[in-house]
Amino acid sequence: MIGNVVLALGIVLTTASQMRLPAVPLGFGEVFLVMWIALATLRLLSSGRVANPGALLRIGMFWACFAFALCVGTCLALLLQELDPSTMLHDASAYVLMAAFTCLIAATVPADGSLRQMQWLLIAFWNISLAAQFALGWGIVRLPSVDPWYWDRFRGWAENPNQIALYCAVFTPLSLSLALSAKGLPRCAAIFSCLLSFVAGRLTKSDTFLVATFAATTVFLVLRLRSWLTGPEFRSSFRYVIALFICIFAVPLSLAMAPYAIATASDVESLAISLSKDRGGEATERTASLRVQLWGDAIDLGLGTGSLGLGPGPHLERPHVINRQGLPMPFEAHSTILDVFTQSGLLGLVVFCGLFIVTMALLLRARLDALAAMIIALAVFSVSHFILRHPIVWFALVLSLVLGSARVPSPSERMGH
Repeated sequence: MIGNVVLALGIVLTTASQMRLPAVPLGFGEVFLVMWIALATLRLLSSGRVANPGALLRIGMFWACFAFALCVGTCLALLLQELDPSTMLHDASAYVLMAAFTCLIAATVPADGSLRQMQWLLIAFWNISLAAQFALGWGIVRLPSVDPWYWDRFRGWAENPNQIALYCAVFTPLSLSLALSAKGLPRCAAIFSCLLSFVAGRLTKSDTFLVATFAATTVFLVLRLRSWLTGPEFRSSFRYVIALFICIFAVPLSLAMAPYAIATASDVESLAISLSKDRGGEATERTASLRVQLWGDAIDLGLGTGSLGLGPGPHLERPHVINRQGLPMPFEAHSTILDVFTQSGLLGLVVFCGLFIVTMALLLRARLDALAAMIIALAVFSVSHFILRHPIVWFALVLSLVLGSARVPSPSERMGH
């Protein structure tokens, strides 16, 4: 219980980047994570038993291959004299922390009860933290070192609104997965957490959060239809009838609605623009232009290294924008896919994509629909943000690996009868 509390606090408090002490490399969240890693290591050494060998094998193989690819890139950076020790050590230490974090969860946290308790503690602390951040945002309480707004975008106690948006994109389907498997008051609490996370995500005005939520919701609805149609526990329920009618009338209804959809396409586009940051105005266009420039530079750099990468850390030049002198140097591509490519080359990119594919396949086989939607949300965020340093990302991945590996459907579930 104590270990689960420490871990949950560590994950939630990693968002409190504005509350870090000056000149201290670790924040409150990282301190709790290091404490949990020490506790979990002692527990593993004392018990000598691995809780989830299948999940540990998969996540361990990923980190071994990814570390090898990063080492190759680092050696190339040394030969080309392109190595920046400070930024390299920052990313390398983050990867080491996340590798220990994920491997120890797979090795020490049983999939039956302890992992579920950890999920409930995590959303409980997350809801408490959101309530505290909302209080800061609306001036109910004040902290001298915390500005909860970035212009008109809510960021709570994080430095960047996109960080809160990423966490909300994970906690929304994570809360939904608990709601689907709970009953009574716990289900109501999980639904409330789902709605609260969605509201906080919208307040960040993150365009990526909107796209990730839409993609995750679409995947979740399709997978729920599949479960209602093929799951033996739903064959005699009203849900089966609803799913059957939806599938039967989906095609003719779509054809009948096509003229109306074409006629109202401009209205739908206007609605989408109104929901985006700056209502699709100058801020959205400027962000899109900057991303395209960075992505092109990242592709050129990655190919220029022979698809081997240059090791951990950012490697791009400052983009050509107004006030570019205030930007850090070197610069990130702000895309996990392309940052992984520039750091670890083609091998690292294949390993990273393979981890997502394997995790998604396990969740589909285990029929964990909400968690599969969560992986889709992470995949969307990985396109336009660098997410590998955030503990919530790795918790979501290792949770999916553990539960997907542990829950093997029966033959009747696999055959749909």
